[in-house]
Amino acid sequence: MSRDRIQIAGAEVAVVGGSIAGCATALAAHRAGAGRVTIYERTTGRLADRGVGLAMHNARYAELAAAGYMDAAMPWVQLTTRRWYVRDGSAPLGRQVGVLPFPFRSYCWGPLWQELRRRLPEDTAFRPGVRVAAVSNAEDGAALHLDGAGGGENAESGEGSGERQRTGAGRRTERFDLVIGADGYRSVVRDTAFPGVRPGYAGYLAWRGAVPADRLTELGFPGLPADPWAEEDCIYGVFPGGHVIIYRIPDGRGGRRANWVLYTAPPAGLDLGLDTPTSLPPGTLTDALYAHLAHVTDELLPPYWGGLMRLTPRQEVFIQPMYDFTAPSYTAGRLLLAGDAATVARPHTGAGAVKALQDAAALEAALHAVQERPDALAAYGAERGETGRTMVELGRRLGRFLVQDTPDWHTLGQAGVEAAWAAADGSGAFGGRELKS
Repeated sequence: MSRDRIQIAGAEVAVVGGSIAGCATALAAHRAGAGRVTIYERTTGRLADRGVGLAMHNARYAELAAAGYMDAAMPWVQLTTRRWYVRDGSAPLGRQVGVLPFPFRSYCWGPLWQELRRRLPEDTAFRPGVRVAAVSNAEDGAALHLDGAGGGENAESGEGSGERQRTGAGRRTERFDLVIGADGYRSVVRDTAFPGVRPGYAGYLAWRGAVPADRLTELGFPGLPADPWAEEDCIYGVFPGGHVIIYRIPDGRGGRRANWVLYTAPPAGLDLGLDTPTSLPPGTLTDALYAHLAHVTDELLPPYWGGLMRLTPRQEVFIQPMYDFTAPSYTAGRLLLAGDAATVARPHTGAGAVKALQDAAALEAALHAVQERPDALAAYGAERGETGRTMVELGRRLGRFLVQDTPDWHTLGQAGVEAAWAAADGSGAFGGRELKS
């Protein structure tokens, strides 16, 4: 059968990458009638324990819930208002320079992943600890060349998936009708589909952390109540060359955490080797980077917001260098791309999880339409590619405004903040574009 006439009913499907994008696209394939789906995840840690936050625009949530990719029962916090603060002497909260609407729901990454994982059929093969070393794309199917035996959760259910062939010591090949690349910005599936396409480093970093809400009372600033900011507020602490975003998220255990993300450039002259896509996970923060973080919290941000960030232990802080790109297409023969494997937009867009879940919803619709429309998969690629390009451009504009070419925040009042944001947002795509039906 040609690559233009993929028979999804009963097909053997592999998903490379087992995080949110991977589980969501696996769910899409199942709903479209795939026979068996095998998910390959290179890490062996518990994805459910990831405690970072994410925010989802109310309108995008409604679309994804209607499509069956979000559950109303999952813990969340309703955000309504974005408050912009600058440092103003010793004033604990700083000076508020503007207020904008912020109609978002906040979530914890781990429970969202768990919910998607729970929705998959029991016979889904989830195989952690397996590295996909290479991918082959042929007219009649695709092959994964694997390192590692794989184990852990549901690993045994993958024993009948695909067609296996040993190719040498420690490596084997498994063949599938369709391979979905949901393996992030360092995607091996994308490398096969579009060799040489790499994310480009934007020149600055995102520091991330979270603090249990009950620890905020430790800050103890005279004259401030123990909890001086409303649960529905999202805080933007802005300074020359960067900003921090702070908002509450569920902690997955019935409580709350204060989630924060700081965007600013690393110290001048520090060679972190970031031209090759990488990250600095918890526990790897260097002395120089930690000293720079302390400088921002102590000298550039209002004392309360900087103090909140310092409550996160050093070993729990991690860094994501900012990269962006979009692949030339989301499809290539028997290979499909989704999530950050297809497009990486800077997180300023407020649409990272939305983009991945929308990819899954659009993929499900495309796979359902394969028999009626031979170009259905190409249509998926075209529509999602357009959205990806829009979000990449939005992320770049917001990055210039919020980090790389910041205004003089102290001179902006409400009207100035509104005008500056409107100019940076441009397309009005903040929070994600509408999902096309």
